[in-house]
Amino acid sequence: MSFLSIFWNGFSEDFKKKNFSLYGQWLGIIGIFLCIALGVANLVGSFIPPSPGITVFSIICIVQGLVVMFVEIPFFLKICPMTEKFINFIKLFDSNMNRFGFYLLNAALQYLTLLFKATSLLTVAIWFTITSGCYVLAMLKHQEFETTQLGSAETRQEFGQEAVRNVL
Repeated sequence: MSFLSIFWNGFSEDFKKKNFSLYGQWLGIIGIFLCIALGVANLVGSFIPPSPGITVFSIICIVQGLVVMFVEIPFFLKICPMTEKFINFIKLFDSNMNRFGFYLLNAALQYLTLLFKATSLLTVAIWFTITSGCYVLAMLKHQEFETTQLGSAETRQEFGQEAVRNVL
């Protein structure tokens, strides 16, 4: 069983649960790639013609992508050496309401780029707004905060056993 099949199985299982916090998490994971890609693209593009405001917001966008990575994929907190203060900060966002506020604040930061120039960073702002919408819907529907497990336990166990067989 490949990583992609585990990924797809996890995605489809989460989608069937109809829990908006899971949808928000998946949108947040996609947002990581958007932040880093568009942040780098705008950072490079902001030098011709020079635009210091876009340069600053591009760097903020890249940092947002990295922070979202730790918020949405807690596994990275275990494998990356981080201070206890940073880990406790990330753990603050383990509820629908806190993630709603987190994404709304990130969206507001990226909407501020419009003060300088309309760029593709607006896509990140809209994406964060939609993601915060998922968390507020979960909150309004009184859904429990859930995180994805990327596949069922037996699928992950099969993948682990196959990985061990391939190594040995």
